[in-house]
Amino acid sequence: MKTPKKRLVVLISGRGSNMVSLVKACQEGRVNGEIAAVISNRPDAAGLATAAAAGIKTEVIDHTAYDSREAFDRALYAVVAGYQPDVVILAGFMRILTAAFVKPLTGRLLNIHPSLLPKYPGLNTHQRAVEAGDAEGGATVHFVTEELDGGPAIIQARVPIHPGDTPQLLAARVLDQEHRIYTEAVRLICDQRVSLSTDGNALLDGKPLPEEGILFCEQ
Repeated sequence: MKTPKKRLVVLISGRGSNMVSLVKACQEGRVNGEIAAVISNRPDAAGLATAAAAGIKTEVIDHTAYDSREAFDRALYAVVAGYQPDVVILAGFMRILTAAFVKPLTGRLLNIHPSLLPKYPGLNTHQRAVEAGDAEGGATVHFVTEELDGGPAIIQARVPIHPGDTPQLLAARVLDQEHRIYTEAVRLICDQRVSLSTDGNALLDGKPLPEEGILFCEQ
């Protein structure tokens, strides 16, 4: 007997390409979840129209209307909590979140970062990987904690860096893998196979994952 669908809320700041892949996965039944809302901090985020066209409720909480990061985060949390989400998914949400938002969602808040964490937290990840002469780049889905890009990894995809690669070429190849691994991470959580332990470890079927999480390999 299939368990009830999990309620998902997705936060975006732009076109939300990872959101689009999650919408499709939910519609096709590959993820046992339904997206209750897509919320943006930017009124002009292109992904809002995409979500609305898919019949998903959208909201805007404009960060420029708040005089502090914490005030915005409290307002954002109040709106998100109103949808009673099982999982909250950051999909290109370009805000550094404070404890006011992160703490009450511990274990339910996910992000994807375009590097092989713990390497290259923060910005300009592809440029940093290329300039360092790395053999691989990639992306990591992780639980969100108060440490920027520091939460435990759930799943990671690795992409080779070819001679002559530019950050833009690498970014395009990594983004293709992002869509795959984010959907897979959300699927595992909706199937109650992945969780965050009380001592801060990512678990798969009750067993701690390695530092890099699951290494994603296409079937």
